[in-house]
Amino acid sequence: MSTSAVPVNLADKLSQFSDLWSQKKVAVLNDYEVKLAKLKGDFVWHSHEDTDELFLVITGRLTLQLRDVDVVLGPGELFVVPRGVEHCPVADEETAILLFEPAGTLNTGGAGGPMTKAAEPLG
Repeated sequence: MSTSAVPVNLADKLSQFSDLWSQKKVAVLNDYEVKLAKLKGDFVWHSHEDTDELFLVITGRLTLQLRDVDVVLGPGELFVVPRGVEHCPVADEETAILLFEPAGTLNTGGAGGPMTKAAEPLG
């Protein structure tokens, strides 16, 4: 039995930050993190060699560019990018997403660069 019985309100958590492309950890499930992020513009092409990555759009629209196809997601839609598949998230308008991936997964995978940030806990 959990020692905390407080649900996570995603709208409340999203109202607590405004920075873009910065993942905020809102829950932990086994060895996985549930993270929120706000996106606008283009990210970097990258892949995660050891893990799949789940994207769930809460508000806005997200295009996940893959090398051979674009996957466009609206609110309430999710897509799992399989491990090792190169992808580039793009949001023409501000978009809020939920990510689900193993703890410690870097947002830029093996690509590195100035957009690489570790997920930050959000109270």
